[in-house]
Amino acid sequence: MSLDFHPVQQTILLVGTNVGDIGIWEVGSRERIAHKTFKVWDIGSCTLPLQAALMKDAAICVNRCLWSPDGNILGVAFSKHIVQTYTFVPNGELRQQAEIDAHIGGVNDIAFSHPNKSLSIITCGDDKLIKVWDAQSGQKQYTFEGHEASVYSVCPHYKENIQFIFSTAIDGKIKAWLYDCLGSRVDYDAPGHWCTTMSYSADGTRLFSCGTSKDGDSHLVEWNETEGAIKRTYNGFRKRSLGVVQFDTTRNHFLAAGDEFVVKFWDMDNTNILTTTDCEGGLPASPRLRFNREGSLLAVTANDNGIKILANTDGQRLLRMLESRAFEGSRGPPQQINTKPPLLTNLGSASNVSSPIAVNSERPDRASMDVSRTPDVKPRITDESEKLKTWKLADIVDSGHLRARRCPDTAASPTKVVRLLYTNSGVALLSLGSNAVHKLWKWQRSDRNPNGKSTASISPHLWQPANGILMTNDTSDGNPEEATACIALSKNDSYVMSASGGKVSLFNMMTFKVMTTFMAPPPAATFLAFHPQDNNIIAIGMEDSTIQIYNVRVDEVISV
Repeated sequence: MSLDFHPVQQTILLVGTNVGDIGIWEVGSRERIAHKTFKVWDIGSCTLPLQAALMKDAAICVNRCLWSPDGNILGVAFSKHIVQTYTFVPNGELRQQAEIDAHIGGVNDIAFSHPNKSLSIITCGDDKLIKVWDAQSGQKQYTFEGHEASVYSVCPHYKENIQFIFSTAIDGKIKAWLYDCLGSRVDYDAPGHWCTTMSYSADGTRLFSCGTSKDGDSHLVEWNETEGAIKRTYNGFRKRSLGVVQFDTTRNHFLAAGDEFVVKFWDMDNTNILTTTDCEGGLPASPRLRFNREGSLLAVTANDNGIKILANTDGQRLLRMLESRAFEGSRGPPQQINTKPPLLTNLGSASNVSSPIAVNSERPDRASMDVSRTPDVKPRITDESEKLKTWKLADIVDSGHLRARRCPDTAASPTKVVRLLYTNSGVALLSLGSNAVHKLWKWQRSDRNPNGKSTASISPHLWQPANGILMTNDTSDGNPEEATACIALSKNDSYVMSASGGKVSLFNMMTFKVMTTFMAPPPAATFLAFHPQDNNIIAIGMEDSTIQIYNVRVDEVISV
């Protein structure tokens, strides 16, 4: 099983299984929002060795799945030849992008990089090769040869404006490559001389590796890149691990590895083990694990195809806050909710990683909101020429340029639309009616509309979750027909904030569930805006001409 948290939406988890399936889960609510079974998209374009391998044995598993740095694309490496990439639409839809017949044998690892300012995907395989491909078109860009055994993992990085790739093979050799096809620049020996993975700390300044020998000896070390020597070896492994140990890093401070049916933690600056947790039991001998970007959640594989989620103090606080609000704020049709207390596991005296929550992802009984922030970007200065221009009648007077399309509506008596906006991705239309109810129309992909973009040539589809829940604003017993309505979408289209004279509501666009409500009138909200770089900072204009800033994380309102 392979795991990877979304880099922006911190509670979205990508999972690849040993039967070739991939799934995307919202770990707070434990809802699966997307699922794909393995299928070769175009068998006719596959090489003869791949066709022969599939004819001989159709069984296939996911060796690695991961998100691109911006979370818009995901890549999947399979145990036979193939890499597939999908584009991820925030409503949970996965769209096929590229299918690459990458290696002869298994594709053991993949990674994303930007060697030429465009997104590339790096692959390695049983054929001893490393290859670099354009992530969108699937065109091959580079091939690196030099390993004498199957390549087990790849780790791209850049330093002082130089981009390179570390690779490890199952003979224990570590090599480094520049994007110039001039051969390996270094040749190190990994401890254990077998299966090893490498990873940098989040700030890119420290390099670590973790691996297991054929005899079961496991090693977690920090490297001195310049000298190619081991700087620090971490203690805490027994002599014979029962599987290949996997690890991850977080917060430029902690290391975690799965071994001996537990998760072990280290401080990066201390070789002695910090603490361990068995996650209330049910872990395999060498569980796989993955931190989210902020280090507040840790996903761990469990027995019987389960996944457990550990949350540190910040994560627990967030989940409890959202739990207390989700039921209160939900105004959809009554639902049967199976609510059980979280399983608590004590991690001893390590205050920064204390009290994780172990949760089974298969029971959808808790709602959670994404606590992520969009990546830091430079502010965009608007040039005078880009300012809004006044339309001239001559630009639109030709009737041949106009087209009208009525959006389908199943309501017996449609209500007046008081607010209307496109999603930022341009694939859906969201309205707020005078009755405080939202409606969402999506354009589906078809032969006439292969990109699924909004168009007046094709009718969109009125979309609702399977449970039929509606996004309905609080009206505080007032008349929504007379209220000033306002609405705003988060930059990643995952959340909509809205008000119809009552409290401000925050909805999950994938499930239509209310994440929280706040700021009861009077005064009522008249305008709403998400911060462009942080989905958890919200500006609210009020009917008394004041402006309030609401911070979702700390549940705090600041007057401007």
